[in-house]
Amino acid sequence: MKKKTILIILLITALSMLAACSKDEKGAPMREITTMELVKEMGIGINLGNTFESRGDWISGNSVTSYETAWGSPIITEEMIKGYANEGFGVLRIPVTWSNMMGEDYTINPDYMARVKEVVDWALGSGMYFILNIHSDSLFEKFPTEKEESMSKYTRIWTQVADSFKNYDDHLMLESFNEEGVWPDLWNVYGTDDTNKEKAYTLLNEINQTFVDIVRGSGGNNKRRHLLIAGYTTDIERTVDKLYKMPNDPQNRCAVSIHYYTPPTFAIIDEDVSWGKARAEWGTDEDFVELNKLMDKAKTHFIDKGIPVIMGEFGVATKNKTPEMIRLYLTSVAKAAYSRGITPVLWDVTNVIYNRYTYEMYDKVLHEQLMAIKR
Repeated sequence: MKKKTILIILLITALSMLAACSKDEKGAPMREITTMELVKEMGIGINLGNTFESRGDWISGNSVTSYETAWGSPIITEEMIKGYANEGFGVLRIPVTWSNMMGEDYTINPDYMARVKEVVDWALGSGMYFILNIHSDSLFEKFPTEKEESMSKYTRIWTQVADSFKNYDDHLMLESFNEEGVWPDLWNVYGTDDTNKEKAYTLLNEINQTFVDIVRGSGGNNKRRHLLIAGYTTDIERTVDKLYKMPNDPQNRCAVSIHYYTPPTFAIIDEDVSWGKARAEWGTDEDFVELNKLMDKAKTHFIDKGIPVIMGEFGVATKNKTPEMIRLYLTSVAKAAYSRGITPVLWDVTNVIYNRYTYEMYDKVLHEQLMAIKR
């Protein structure tokens, strides 16, 4: 009996130590799940657009609320966040311009950090996954000419963000960049001179590696956190380029981020501009060939090689289009991505896709069609 008791005690102690290996400091447990499995669990997602990434010198006031509502969004509420989950979205992407309220030494205003954490906590409480990034931050436009200072800013921001969120469980994914990893003055992707193309890719690769190193070295659950790595301009064609490299991650827990707004004359603009004539219709044989060709490239280059893919944004300009045309495009893109193992995350802002006042989708047919893709 005495030997049996000792064995039981030893077994309990061993199990406790094993559990501690999956739990760091005060953090919730990090599951033994691959990034590919985690991304698959996300299902279909949506962006909390035009809130914490709102910016502009014209914004009056120096409060979190003044930025949060500057681009037309109401103040974010817990009911609003729960509504996303109730509508069936599995992941909420939260874009943030951290420099909106920042000291001269690049210290993020504690009120700004606290407010973002509050919204993140609501997302966590609703059972959703959530992606947190650096979004549309002009601080990094000078990377090619002022690399040391720009890298200092980037490092300072991610050091603070990583530390603030290090004890969250694996429902939180951190994203290295939005679409800022492109520098036209260094290499114009629309030009014919590729002289500095390799330099441009090398710079983005270095920034992404710096991001991974910062997060991994920040302690807590960040040692094993699943990370999202920005593609080159998040464009599929440019991200599958041989010059783009995924960072070295000892944990092998990185996914790649792409966006989809193709063709831009349909997806991005709703009136003619200098670079293109706005399209009101989409869905020709050529359109579907283009869509499937690009999605196949992402699958072949990444997923088939064991690298998960999240389509962190896809969307459409709506003013010049019928509801039927909007549905056709959004559901076609989402289905093409999801069927290949790519998690599609819909771009949305106030009064377009999701009603931030009634906490439900505006277009019930679109909602039903999107959710049917997961079944």
